[in-house]
Amino acid sequence: MGKKNRAIASGIMMYAHLDTPSSTDNKYGLTLLISKDDTEVIKKIEEAIEYAKLKAIDKWGGKIPKNLKNPVHDGDEEKPDKTHFKNCLYLNAKSVDPPQIVDKNVKPIENRSEVYSGCYVNVSLVFYGYNFSGNKGIGVWLGNIQKVKDGPRLGNGRISAADEFDVID
Repeated sequence: MGKKNRAIASGIMMYAHLDTPSSTDNKYGLTLLISKDDTEVIKKIEEAIEYAKLKAIDKWGGKIPKNLKNPVHDGDEEKPDKTHFKNCLYLNAKSVDPPQIVDKNVKPIENRSEVYSGCYVNVSLVFYGYNFSGNKGIGVWLGNIQKVKDGPRLGNGRISAADEFDVID
């Protein structure tokens, strides 16, 4: 891929703001759930984070801070009451620009209802170091998204009208 601070990560998409920015920070974004069993993806992310640390050392006064904020979180520890986070790591990725969203054949997905919290995706992630108002850490920029397959819808409990209603004669 070329850039060592980049990774393509596979997982389940949640809390997606892909067509309109979030009202809280005016950015596009998502939370990506990554199975703890997916050691290949976890290794790619760890390598990209380590590279981002080395590239950002000047921002932190020439050394990696001991209290550096890590963008990867343990769902079992930080969200034990949320079943979707069980046996998963998760991260939040954001961007000021909307991501391109494609299907398995790398064709643009026009019908955005096909992309939802709960579907399986590949996500392009860019890791970078930051030093903002005394907070030092590694952040994650959201790149592009590829939908891999459908999964159970998560979040607001919405189901399709076809599944909810019967045909009326």
